[in-house]
Amino acid sequence: MPILSKQNLAAGFTSTIPVQLPKQEVFSYPEKVLQFGTGVLLRGLCDYYIDKANRQGIFKGRVVLVKSTDRPGADAFTEQDGLFTHCIKGIDNGKAIEETVVNASISRTLTAATEWNAILELAQSADMQLIISNTTEVGIQYVANDPISGGSPKSFPAKLLAFLVARFDHFKGSAESGMVIVPTELIINNGDTLKDIVLKLAADHQLPAAFITWLNTHNHFCNSLVDRIVPGAPDAQTNAAICADLGYTDKNLIISEVYSLWAIQGGSRVKEVLSFAKADAGVVIAEDIEIYRELKLRLLNGTHTLMCGMSYLLGFRLVKDVMANGYLSKLVMNLMLSELALAIPYKMDFKVADRFGRSVLDRFRNPFINHKLIDITVQYTTKMRMRNVPLLVNYYKEFGKAPELFAMGFAAYLQFMHAVKEENGKYFGDSNGELYPINCDYAGYFYEAWKDFDLKKILADTSLWGADLSALPGFEQAVQKYV
Repeated sequence: MPILSKQNLAAGFTSTIPVQLPKQEVFSYPEKVLQFGTGVLLRGLCDYYIDKANRQGIFKGRVVLVKSTDRPGADAFTEQDGLFTHCIKGIDNGKAIEETVVNASISRTLTAATEWNAILELAQSADMQLIISNTTEVGIQYVANDPISGGSPKSFPAKLLAFLVARFDHFKGSAESGMVIVPTELIINNGDTLKDIVLKLAADHQLPAAFITWLNTHNHFCNSLVDRIVPGAPDAQTNAAICADLGYTDKNLIISEVYSLWAIQGGSRVKEVLSFAKADAGVVIAEDIEIYRELKLRLLNGTHTLMCGMSYLLGFRLVKDVMANGYLSKLVMNLMLSELALAIPYKMDFKVADRFGRSVLDRFRNPFINHKLIDITVQYTTKMRMRNVPLLVNYYKEFGKAPELFAMGFAAYLQFMHAVKEENGKYFGDSNGELYPINCDYAGYFYEAWKDFDLKKILADTSLWGADLSALPGFEQAVQKYV
């Protein structure tokens, strides 16, 4: 079969399924976006919105990908002229949706280690307006005195600073040359955090006051939140089956759910630059995006955290299989809508939380997405503390009693953390005779705690929870019942 490429696209493919192909004019659009990261989330969400807008003649801009490492992967982008197939599959308002799109938003891929000068040349382009990143949570880190000249800097914030310095110098600090910068890394206030690090690095390098003023005045660092399930590249068998239907080979093919959200904190200038937002209601640009963060963190992530250990210990391995079980699907729904939604520590209309929660339940049921429960248990204790403990504390403020299903999920979490084997610093639990990995920084803590289990002592450990959970009336007894 031919590969997906501009040349083969023009020649045509024999597909047995409907495929939305790009118009030829898209390939002539200017490069407006610099994107640090080539991962599936960026392609399945941010590049999806840009491609959709281009199809509607709204944004009329393309993306340059920056690959930060020397690991293999960019070759497939070059070979396929940046094209990739996006299969969108899932449930929307109770209806099954399947859509296949050839995304043509990416113009080219540059490797930071070997093509840094080409990246800096983009700083001189008047068309460039937007910088997007997803370098993982570890990527937004301060590396003291990271060199910003003489080659590619080590850290992403230093790379960003070097690009902005080059732009400032070329355009002599003009207001129009300022960039909109939208990190999508999963940390709270990612835009503010990135800006603080960039300013700290600028101080390290004793950059002139005029540059600092330009950075603060004419560049917009936006906090953002992304929400779409885009699993990693499909396995070889799945990829081959889809490509057989498409009539071409695609090494960059991705699959995602239907639901998508990109909430971006910003005002009129951000809306002007991010004109692709007009193409899809999933892009939300607002001065306050806290409500979106709270809804996702508490109802989607929080429910995942409380149901994953229990479901795994009951023999389930995928989220969709849990939701296909009549008893557990009702339990998950009641946990989310009758306990967690009522305890969100942010003032909002319950109807908003209820509507969001029901859309999340549809996403959990998606038969096309293989979301592994064991993956959700990674860093289980930190997730429980960050996502769920604030809900528990707020539930007590509102109702003065223990949330029953929360207590059940918490008990299952403790049981999941019960390691029966330690090997070279790695810990394993037992699920019906099958060993499973406990990938959590607190695995050793619970390995010792379970030797002489004392629930009250664990609940009272403020270093774990940031609060004394044993002081919550009736919570210890509710958890003990399920343990």
